[in-house]
Amino acid sequence: MPAPAHLLMGTGELAINQDFSISLSATSDPRLEIAASRLMAHMSKRTGMPLSPNAQRPVLMIECANSGQPVQSLDENESYKLSVTPQKAILSAPNPLGIIRGLATFEQLVVPSTAAGFAVPALTIEDAPRFPWRGLHIDVSRHWMPVEVIKRNLDAMSAVKLNVFHWHLSDNQGFRIESKQYPKLQTMGSDNLFYTQAEVTDVIAYARGLGIRVVPEFDVPGHSTAWLVGYPELAAAKGPFEIGRTWGIFDPVIDPIADYTYTFLEGFIGEMAALFPDAYFHIGGDEVNGREWDENPRIAEFKREHGMLAKTGTPSKNELKLSDEKLQAYFNQRILAIVKKHGKKMMGWDEILAPDLPKDIVIQSWRGQKSLADAVQQGFQGILSSGYYLDHMDSSATHYAVDPLIDPKTKQPLNLTPEQAAKILGGEVCMWSEYVSAENVDSRIWPRTAAVAERFWSPQTVTDPNDMYRRLDVLSEQLDWYGVTHRSSYTPMLDRLAGTETADTLRTLADVVTPVGLGGRARARKYTQQTPLNRLVDAARPESIVARRFAAQIEASDWTAVRAQLILWRDAPPPPQNALLQETAPVSAALKQTATLGLEALNFITSKQRPLPVWTMQATQILTDAKKPKAEVTLAIVDPIRKLVEAASQ
Repeated sequence: MPAPAHLLMGTGELAINQDFSISLSATSDPRLEIAASRLMAHMSKRTGMPLSPNAQRPVLMIECANSGQPVQSLDENESYKLSVTPQKAILSAPNPLGIIRGLATFEQLVVPSTAAGFAVPALTIEDAPRFPWRGLHIDVSRHWMPVEVIKRNLDAMSAVKLNVFHWHLSDNQGFRIESKQYPKLQTMGSDNLFYTQAEVTDVIAYARGLGIRVVPEFDVPGHSTAWLVGYPELAAAKGPFEIGRTWGIFDPVIDPIADYTYTFLEGFIGEMAALFPDAYFHIGGDEVNGREWDENPRIAEFKREHGMLAKTGTPSKNELKLSDEKLQAYFNQRILAIVKKHGKKMMGWDEILAPDLPKDIVIQSWRGQKSLADAVQQGFQGILSSGYYLDHMDSSATHYAVDPLIDPKTKQPLNLTPEQAAKILGGEVCMWSEYVSAENVDSRIWPRTAAVAERFWSPQTVTDPNDMYRRLDVLSEQLDWYGVTHRSSYTPMLDRLAGTETADTLRTLADVVTPVGLGGRARARKYTQQTPLNRLVDAARPESIVARRFAAQIEASDWTAVRAQLILWRDAPPPPQNALLQETAPVSAALKQTATLGLEALNFITSKQRPLPVWTMQATQILTDAKKPKAEVTLAIVDPIRKLVEAASQ
């Protein structure tokens, strides 16, 4: 996973034992040795066997035609060919990126064997990505993520052939990178939680060894409160300013007409452009409400002088909104000149789109495929993030069904010419961090991101969600070997909630609930940056494997398994009722009531008796109530049990 473009199964298998070793072609790119060493280390962990790099007979031969570019680029060839026979494996590629992608495939193929301890099946794979831009965006501003969190997620990204790490480094809640030219950005805007430039350089080098580009984002002119704490002279309104502790769209905004703004940004962008080698530089540009621009007389006069507002009269709200959009376009034009001066290509969210901007900027669309199509029809390049927001807590299948080139409403291809479609470079999964910490962020990213990685890499015809889940379950376990904690953090978080009591009953409940999404949590209570993320909603995983397998048992009419599961839920005692778990009592009660209802429906089905209409009406109401979020979690077995009720009633 991702599924390869072309796969032909052979006969037999290649045994993986302590004689396993790798031979490298003479290509001088150091990433080849890094990749080979990493594979040997992973194989040793996966198999439990000490492996020697100096074994006499190479088992895997790597043939790389050329060295890669000094700075990984968007258009580098990532294709590879993997041929495995019972005697040996040969991995060939035009450059090291293809070798890195092929090694990720080879590692996934190593499994326990009946004939040998471990083996790889004989096969031939010819593979290449569908899209050149396949990214993961991680916001480290709202909640801080240490370097080790970033690195382990880079490892997992490489495992599923993602190739862009979008590092969201500034926002209202924190400025997370060291600036030597403007040190008050981090000393006053970060709570002393920021990356030094040495750490950034180390992460970039680490990512390069994995075949991953690193694109920084510094959000301007909105989402900029953390900039203004140390440098209030940048602001459109008078300070002082404080780091944002809550979430949402804030009023503070950078002054777009002051000469000082551009002097400052010239220095800062120049400093960051020298630090980040990638060709692309993300300026954010989203969600500027313009309130402080509208209330500033100096800015209002500037708008009138430049034809953004009428010379006289009180402007309407709509006129102000249009003038703010024009003012932001002016700001973007000036930022673009700075970005280009330092050898970078500018990218930003939907809101930066303006017809008179040069066509070599990249639009990242959070608004959807229509907005993305509008951009490419105007000649811009773009990537899609709408439909891939992990904080909405959608299922893997929901994300998997989203395609950058398919209209989500009509399910038909976007109305684009081939030339316009080629301007859609791919997409990015987005991990916003309002409700995640370093402890549970991996569980929000993985394994769902692997499903999207397949959408970006594999042929467009690979769409079967059942087959996706079959492979995703295997991959999820394999990702443990890369160090991500999407599975391993679950039990300790439940143990902490249970305290001195056993967590078994709590786990029975936690296994069948999913957290509500971003909006649901915002409506449920007032969160701040300091609110502990230590409740059931924070431990629960975005997708219930237990509920999915229960639904499959119903689909297969495996009534014995369905009955056993329903009895387990009906008879499960409530979880411990300490202060942190008191809120879960209604969830536990809903589980018992729903399971009881499911057993009644199953009895009707197996006895071939139809329930009275009043029973069906009451059952529908019970399920409606059970579906409503409680303690900011949703009971994931409601929909499968609804199918039982419908089957009984029919």
